[in-house]
Amino acid sequence: MLILVGYDIANPKRLAKVAKTCEDFGLRVQYSFFECHLDDDTFETLWLRLLDLIDEDDDRIVAYRIDSRSAANTLTAGTMVCAENVVCYLV
Repeated sequence: MLILVGYDIANPKRLAKVAKTCEDFGLRVQYSFFECHLDDDTFETLWLRLLDLIDEDDDRIVAYRIDSRSAANTLTAGTMVCAENVVCYLV
């Protein structure tokens, strides 16, 4: 399943930890937005790790689960952002 994870983190140290955690599970497509292709168990692992990192009074994370049919119909335009150590395949 495609999971879109976005966040708004108030503290720079927490921000760095959240970003690093998301990088371990998916591809950064915007500054604070990641596309992750995960099964349910792996998503649960990611979500619990993120919950441990944030301050729920100051920060926000959101995850949108998108089924494969809807993901196949996703439209994009513009430049794709990829980290230097990530190989991107455009199909």
